[in-house]
Amino acid sequence: MTGLLRSSALELGRMVRAGEVSARELVEASLARIEAVDPAINAFPLVDAEGALAAAEGVKPGDERPFAGVPMAIKDLFAPVAGLRMSQGSDLLGDYTPDYDSALVRRFREAGFVIVGRSASPEFGIPPVTEPRRFGPTRNPWDTERTPGGSSGGAGAAVAAGTVPVAHGSDGGGSIRIPAACCGLVGLKPSRNRISRAPDIGEHLLSTDGALTRTVADSAALLDVMAGYETGDANWAPTPPEPFAVTAARGPGSLRIALTLDPPIEAVLDPACEEAARAAAELLASLGHEVREVTAPWKGTDLLSTFSVLWAANVAISVTHGQLVGGRTATEENVEPLTWALHRRGLEHSSVEYLGATAVLQGFARGVISLWRDIDVLITPALARRPVRIGEIDTCGEKPMDEFRKAGQFTPYTAAINVTGQPAISVPLFQGADGLPLAVQMVGPPAGEGVLLALASQLEEARPWAGRVPPEPAP
Repeated sequence: MTGLLRSSALELGRMVRAGEVSARELVEASLARIEAVDPAINAFPLVDAEGALAAAEGVKPGDERPFAGVPMAIKDLFAPVAGLRMSQGSDLLGDYTPDYDSALVRRFREAGFVIVGRSASPEFGIPPVTEPRRFGPTRNPWDTERTPGGSSGGAGAAVAAGTVPVAHGSDGGGSIRIPAACCGLVGLKPSRNRISRAPDIGEHLLSTDGALTRTVADSAALLDVMAGYETGDANWAPTPPEPFAVTAARGPGSLRIALTLDPPIEAVLDPACEEAARAAAELLASLGHEVREVTAPWKGTDLLSTFSVLWAANVAISVTHGQLVGGRTATEENVEPLTWALHRRGLEHSSVEYLGATAVLQGFARGVISLWRDIDVLITPALARRPVRIGEIDTCGEKPMDEFRKAGQFTPYTAAINVTGQPAISVPLFQGADGLPLAVQMVGPPAGEGVLLALASQLEEARPWAGRVPPEPAP
């Protein structure tokens, strides 16, 4: 049954509907696989075997839901699941267990998914690695000495290791696309406000939910499940003219595609990452697209310090929330040094500084999006470096803000797209000489997930990747 879990989620749902496999068999296979490999990769801080098996019993052949009986994981960050501990990777929250589902979790259940557990996140989702002090490092199935990325690192590791076919993630600065790139998966960051954060948040400037998958078809079908207005949302993305799954299955036509290697913040680009981006551009040209290299509109505008004002404020509000639900005061003992440093900075910034940084970044976004007057898609490297080694970015280091800068140099291409609110997707087109996945990022116009999904489908057909799987981890 282990090999079965490497099938797409859509195919597994079809098999359950047809009676070719039962939901219980799928969930049992998922739980057995977690038991076998998770000691080596540490992707699950919480497994709910009893709840998952009970849910699977309620799924019968003929169930018309698209993902009936398919096991999945929910990221342990800002996605309440009734009855499951939500620690956000931090000691501060203790054993806080919400008594309600977020709207997104409700949608997953309504689509037929069975939740087998919560996937690992770094503390409050801050860095692009997943090594929380509370639970220890999550490791990349492709090389367990390296990171699976962050902050949806547990999700990426779980899917890559074959414990679940898809997993929920979230992305506030690259946290879906980075693990997808590290783990050889598809990672779509949807447009701002495409997916509701109900009932807790009306909208969010930087962060959105999403999923990590093996196939573009799964990503598109999952977006159809996740997307849409919920009562009381402060803002929402426009409804697409047709389901994303339909658009993804249709050819993209001939597109105007721009390539840039310019990082939005100061960073050194690894030759392998540059080579992958250039090879992707050549492949796109061979498929009939008009491809040209451009100077990025962000060139020469290192906005890390400005972005950090918003990031620190988000960390501070996360810590404040953690204090409320955990029933304790944040201290240097119950949060990590990087969290503490950013929390203190967030509290020190004035409201004027916060609004000023927001205005600067919104002006930056207008300049970036103006590039789409002349193009349809922008392609960049997904990462500036190969997946870093465990411990190389240390959130408990003596100089936490130096670690924060190191994190930005590892992943300089992603956070700018959270600022603009555009959709972006990481696709694992290649594999490096080091045996690790090599991905590229594609960025679409505002509310333009459809064009990205159609183009990614074309690339997947031209250079399939779903059959690439990591070696079995050592016990």
